[in-house]
Amino acid sequence: MAKQLKITWTKSFIGFPKTQRATIKSLGLTKLQQSVIKNDCPEIRGEINKIKHLISVEEI
Repeated sequence: MAKQLKITWTKSFIGFPKTQRATIKSLGLTKLQQSVIKNDCPEIRGEINKIKHLISVEEI
């Protein structure tokens, strides 16, 4: 079974570049403190690295 990641949006993106807002939206996050579960793949890891200061990540 493939690894999965639980991604939780923990900090507001106010004052950050629009590209980081777009990355949060592309992960499927719409509200602060919301969590989504995504499969672990290089594309998702790249998005996580771009906004790691705004989210928290757990391996499931």
